[in-house]
Amino acid sequence: MTTMTANATPDSGQPGPQQIRRGRRTALLLFAVGFGPMIVASIMYVTGWLNPAGQTNHGTLIQPPVPVQQLNLETADGTPFSARFGIEQVDPQWHMLVVAQDCDARCERLLYLARQVNIALGKNAPRVSRSAWLGSFPADLAQRWPEEYRLMERLQRSGAGAWPDAINPASQPGILLIDPFGNVMMRYGPDHTGKQLLKDLQHLLKLSQIG
Repeated sequence: MTTMTANATPDSGQPGPQQIRRGRRTALLLFAVGFGPMIVASIMYVTGWLNPAGQTNHGTLIQPPVPVQQLNLETADGTPFSARFGIEQVDPQWHMLVVAQDCDARCERLLYLARQVNIALGKNAPRVSRSAWLGSFPADLAQRWPEEYRLMERLQRSGAGAWPDAINPASQPGILLIDPFGNVMMRYGPDHTGKQLLKDLQHLLKLSQIG
């Protein structure tokens, strides 16, 4: 009578412990190759590690980063905004999100800056998408939106939960920079310039192999 060993036999149909360990190592290697550069790039950028100029960023860092799920946003058809981020995305993108409780002149300036910065990225423009959540929507802006901001998606809130303190658009309108994994990592206010935002994005896209 044949004694069964701890490892499954080749014709048992079940992977043995060695095969399982090998599969796990392969999966970890694939993840490191695909997403390691993105993680390292983000760390280098926000900390200034290995940056000889000693300059990190112009925007305000959000520490710790806020998961995009906490924003409780969805698209016009009810799809969670968070669904477009994550390691499973075929075409991951960085994202600029304009948030404003009341869309006044400062808000419109940020909408304009996000549009112009996206255009100024040139060949890298497809790597960055943009959208907006506006608590109020002036009639004049609504009329101009299809022509001036037709490529900027409008989002809506999916619940009445409070905004994270680091983001709260009721205190000040802003542009949120979200990485391809869905982390809100940086904020730009009305005092920031388009040149500053563009420089940050160009640097991040140069370092990042994802998005």
